[in-house]
Amino acid sequence: MDVYQFKTPGRFPLRVGHLPPISNKTSSFLPRLASFTTGSHSLADKPESESLNRMFILGMGFVGQFFAQSLKKEGWIVTGTCTSKAKKKQLEEKGFDVCLFDANQPELSTLNALKLYTHLLVSIPPVSCAGDLVLWHEELLRNMLLDGNLQWLCYLSSTSVYGHCGGAWVDEDYTTSPTSELAKLRLVAEEKWLNLGQGLGLSTRVFRLGGIYGPGRSAVDTIIKQEPLSEGQKMRTSRQYTSRVHVEDICQALKASIYTPSSRGIYNIVDDDPAPREEVFTYAEDLIENKWPGRTKRSTDYASAVSPTKKANSRGDKRVSNMRMKRELGVKLLHPSYKSGLLSIIDQMEKPISL
Repeated sequence: MDVYQFKTPGRFPLRVGHLPPISNKTSSFLPRLASFTTGSHSLADKPESESLNRMFILGMGFVGQFFAQSLKKEGWIVTGTCTSKAKKKQLEEKGFDVCLFDANQPELSTLNALKLYTHLLVSIPPVSCAGDLVLWHEELLRNMLLDGNLQWLCYLSSTSVYGHCGGAWVDEDYTTSPTSELAKLRLVAEEKWLNLGQGLGLSTRVFRLGGIYGPGRSAVDTIIKQEPLSEGQKMRTSRQYTSRVHVEDICQALKASIYTPSSRGIYNIVDDDPAPREEVFTYAEDLIENKWPGRTKRSTDYASAVSPTKKANSRGDKRVSNMRMKRELGVKLLHPSYKSGLLSIIDQMEKPISL
């Protein structure tokens, strides 16, 4: 299913499908990349006509895999990274081209190969007490990309960088005030990736994502699998507002940013409906009960109400605005609310074994 709703404008700076030819310096490097394989083949073996649009995804997690699938349907060459042989095998069995990448000890051949790609998506979160491990090698990365073909770079961040907002609506100009260590590290990484990309003359974006959900990762899936809530999830039950976004709409926004000229660097990627977690889980339970009557266990604590005291003390509430994304990137949300998002997920599901 093609989820990209944005219509390509007549003029845009990144002429996808009509990219400049690989430089002579880079072309001379191709034979030396024989050992760098993307799955079962080498990028150097790809015919030039098939390699005009080339996406490298640092971190093939939930969003990276969904985005890669969407791009491959449109004829892109896509390569992603993971950190273990077991994960690499799993991803390759799904049809992805993957290479191992350990940011602690990065393979120079992998970093060098980045210059062959036209687009780079960074989807590796910071590590506690260490920050963004890829940016440990910032100078090396910059030097390797100076004479490459990269045109577009996007770093996936989080709306957690805004911190405690007391239920206020926040846009990209709202003062950031992260409170958790990881949120503070994300904010630092945002600035460094923006500086790196803009310094190289790339179209550079930072996407601040709300809570990510989609097929296999949603309130519906959590209830059906009868998974216990994590400590982080339990903490979020006390929030009056939680901004979230369906993975299909993240992909829409990513593609729109590739085709759309913009002087902006930062965008909030969220839906229109910042709703409390308990409301979302109540709706998910109703969907499951309607589709498979009598199959749910209403004794779960997923949708349980929290005490008024906890709600009163929930300072992390914020309603994140997506107006800049809509106005400047032209994105029309497929799932403006969790209701349409969850409905689309359950509509695609067969009867789970656990029910």
